[in-house]
Amino acid sequence: MTSLINALPGALAQGLIWGIMAIGLYITYKVLEISDLTVDGSFCTGGAVCAMMLIGGHNVWVAMLVALLAGMVAGFVTGILHTTLKIPAILSGILTQLGLWSINLAIMGMKANQALNVNNYDMLVSLRYLQDVSKGLRPFWQHPLFSVGLFTVAIIAVLYWFFGTELGCSIRATGANGNMARAQGINTNFNKVLGLMISNGLVALSGALLAQFQSFADINMGRGAIVIGLAAIIIGQVTFGKIFRNFALKLLAVSLGSVIYYVVIQAVISLLDINSNYLKLISAVIVAVFLAVPNIMPNLQKGKKEAGHA
Repeated sequence: MTSLINALPGALAQGLIWGIMAIGLYITYKVLEISDLTVDGSFCTGGAVCAMMLIGGHNVWVAMLVALLAGMVAGFVTGILHTTLKIPAILSGILTQLGLWSINLAIMGMKANQALNVNNYDMLVSLRYLQDVSKGLRPFWQHPLFSVGLFTVAIIAVLYWFFGTELGCSIRATGANGNMARAQGINTNFNKVLGLMISNGLVALSGALLAQFQSFADINMGRGAIVIGLAAIIIGQVTFGKIFRNFALKLLAVSLGSVIYYVVIQAVISLLDINSNYLKLISAVIVAVFLAVPNIMPNLQKGKKEAGHA
């Protein structure tokens, strides 16, 4: 239990960081109704670009902006493959993700990872800051939970505003009913490309934050990102779906779903003393449980009612 309590702040902070990635995935998966597998590559792209920019002596905000733009370029490529070349969306994402493996290596100077020493670079968030703030060595606003939480709220606010505009509503209409949207004169291909760009930009931004948080960028850091993102969306939907109806609250539910996911993962590893090599298996079980619950519960409730009438 002590190990869980000690690891909890880090798990919460990491959950918030991955929550930004999940929000990006929500735009394609739920708003556009597109299964985009680019995220496994664009997440690493964001981390690699941010790390190399910091190593090159650039300001952390500039590094994160460039990481965001790099992710948007990745989304643009997927969008063009899908809309212009008529390649199915899921295959377009796979092709972009495959190409990004080599590009990410090139960004990092053909190295599998690049270290970021927290003492040498001025970063927005770091695991070290958890201890520094608790010891009074840094101001409270540099605590990862505060800084990433504020970042998440700002992103949700901007997205809520954007998807309330005419352009944002047209993107939502494209996902809801593409044929009807085209009948109304909406350029659905443009909206798909733009939605993929926004999504992967947020994913890359999340990767940039994680690279700072863990003090390194690694070529494998985006592996399994799609699973974590879908887990966050599903957990948020199952847990808060009935009470969070507003679009902004739905995005918040996705972020909270990511936090719950990481807390559950940390609890399982800490309390049951399970080898961390089983992390992928644990993740698959957790996602399967949250996927099954909405389908099983109605049948259980129906069975109870029939038993009561009998």
